[in-house]
Amino acid sequence: MIAPRGPARVAVVGSGAWGTTLAAIIARREPVILLCRSAATAKVIAASGRNEARLPGIDLPPELRATADPAALVEATDVVLFAVPSRHLRETVARVAEALAPTADLVSVTKGLEAGTLRRMSEILTEEAGADGERVVALSGPNLAPEIARGLPASAVVAGREGPAARVQRRLGRRRFRLYVNEDIVGVELGGALKNVIAIAAGAVDELGFGDNGKAGLMTRGLAEMTRLGIAAGANPLTFAGLAGLGDVIATCGSPLSRNHRLGVELARGRRWADIEASLPGVAEGAYTVDAAIALGDRHGVELPIAAQVHAALYEGKPVVRCLVDLLAREQKDELADYRAWVSGLGRS
Repeated sequence: MIAPRGPARVAVVGSGAWGTTLAAIIARREPVILLCRSAATAKVIAASGRNEARLPGIDLPPELRATADPAALVEATDVVLFAVPSRHLRETVARVAEALAPTADLVSVTKGLEAGTLRRMSEILTEEAGADGERVVALSGPNLAPEIARGLPASAVVAGREGPAARVQRRLGRRRFRLYVNEDIVGVELGGALKNVIAIAAGAVDELGFGDNGKAGLMTRGLAEMTRLGIAAGANPLTFAGLAGLGDVIATCGSPLSRNHRLGVELARGRRWADIEASLPGVAEGAYTVDAAIALGDRHGVELPIAAQVHAALYEGKPVVRCLVDLLAREQKDELADYRAWVSGLGRS
């Protein structure tokens, strides 16, 4: 692999499929640092120009420099993206915080909630990096890494304060990777986290042959569940009709490339989460988010029936068929029962 030219003012922390894909997008235009957790991974990527373990068959641009040394981040004076699993984000940020340039915009591309604290990923970045919260943004949307790495068109949304969000949009946006901005970082992050839980249920519905009508109903009611919690947490309800809400629900619930969808399929086949976890090619964030989602719902007095059944299937040994039957047996209600809350939410935004 040819060494990149000049300093890299942009860095990506995390060499999973999504982190590597984002680094590759950037490296087609300018030098970028890809910070790997292990020296062995960095060495393989540097020597082969590929990350076969996470992104098989994709040649990485020569302007991408893989390393395991956090000190390399001092070069990244403009933008640093964090693409690590939600349960590892806090310790990862703490480990590299001293090397982060005070001028850099910090971008979370992780879709999850922290267990226990119920923090969103941007909140963890702000806390552990000692950063000005105004320069911390989140990037989310229907972003299946293998497709984007192959150059297929995709879109995402950058959420946060107008200035930093616009800077990241200009720096990372491409003709085939269209970026939009949205100041509603709460809604964007909750959409990205909660849709993973719905995708687990969608995978189970597909495997059990409930049909397209059944799946459409699940996805729609899942989106309503996400929106209810978002409104209660202070989000703009319209965010859930956008890329980080509906767009991501469609992609994650509908594609076999989705690890959360695959988890649902395997649960419906009768496998246990403890056995599935090690066999997935990456992290199924929904499994680590569902408890925090339910706790957040309890905090705001919002019922999350789909999340509750996903939790039961994952951690209580409840048969998936019974989970779905119990969802179908719920009381039939007014679809627009939450209309006043939606209007109230729009008024606050």
